[in-house]
Amino acid sequence: MIAPISQITLSPSLSTFTQTQQAAQARLVGDIGGTNARFAIVDERDRLSHVRVLHCADFAGPEEALRSYVELEAIALPAVAAFGIANPVTGDEVAMTNHRWRFSVEHLRQRMGLDRLLLVNDFTALALSLPQLAQDERHAVGGGTPVAGQAIGLIGPGTGLGVSGLLPAADGYLPLQGEGGHVTLAARDAREVRIIEWMWRHHDHVSAERVLSGPGLVMLHDAVRDLAAAPPRKLGSADITGQALAGTCPYCAEALDLFCALLGTVAGDLALTLGASGGVYLGGGILPRLGPLFAQSRFRSRFEDKGRFSSYLARIPTFVIDAPYAALRGAAAALKCPVRVGYDTTKQAQ
Repeated sequence: MIAPISQITLSPSLSTFTQTQQAAQARLVGDIGGTNARFAIVDERDRLSHVRVLHCADFAGPEEALRSYVELEAIALPAVAAFGIANPVTGDEVAMTNHRWRFSVEHLRQRMGLDRLLLVNDFTALALSLPQLAQDERHAVGGGTPVAGQAIGLIGPGTGLGVSGLLPAADGYLPLQGEGGHVTLAARDAREVRIIEWMWRHHDHVSAERVLSGPGLVMLHDAVRDLAAAPPRKLGSADITGQALAGTCPYCAEALDLFCALLGTVAGDLALTLGASGGVYLGGGILPRLGPLFAQSRFRSRFEDKGRFSSYLARIPTFVIDAPYAALRGAAAALKCPVRVGYDTTKQAQ
């Protein structure tokens, strides 16, 4: 009688071979933002382990952060790695927009002893994770139903403003690799015109990211106070959000209200540009902290507020992503992407 597989004990040599094979299939993944760097190991079944979040400001560069990660987790690095990074990825040299890190992808690969290192924009990585999200890893804001096999939009405020999406192709989806967060911000009403005019005093170009980000929320609060002739009060984005949610500061409340409304405008523009009948997903670190307030905000009404195309947008659903490590799964997916994404460097055969 043959024993069930669950009762078979592998011989030491076979067990060692299996463990070695699994280790060879493991990949190192990362999600590097302007504030935090997240690292993890992905196994042969695309499961995450050894997830750790490090503060970018604590390290001189990604090499130092990676060495700290390896030491803290007490692991050996896999031979293959993929990182999403909050920055354009156009070649070997990387100079982060919202952080001081400057590095060469190839030099980092060599220093860490990797056979392959793929670097992609962080929102390209996050976009690649969207088809993998479970129902409980997202929640809808407003109505609409996603249409299978259609374009999907992605936008998210954090330290900066990430924008990407997925376009349908014969064998799945192709991810967008752009910098849509730096489009020019448009006003919808006279109040927003005054806000943007105030920001022109400080910046020649008022992009969406200038306002729809953590630093942007601080600028919004400063603008609201100044336009009301209120005395200046220096608050961080977390303090502004907290006081707005608590209802203890009318200027914080208006700043957050404007933030959500303007995000709705930009997200609606993205949906129109892509024809995103598959839905628009909202990532980044800010929105999950808002809880029910975001669903009650002007975001959705402004998303649909596009004149003759309001009914078109009303059919497109919007979802807040509730999976904190989705971008890590997306980085792993980038390694198997059928088209070239980001900057890929490999060890040359001797």
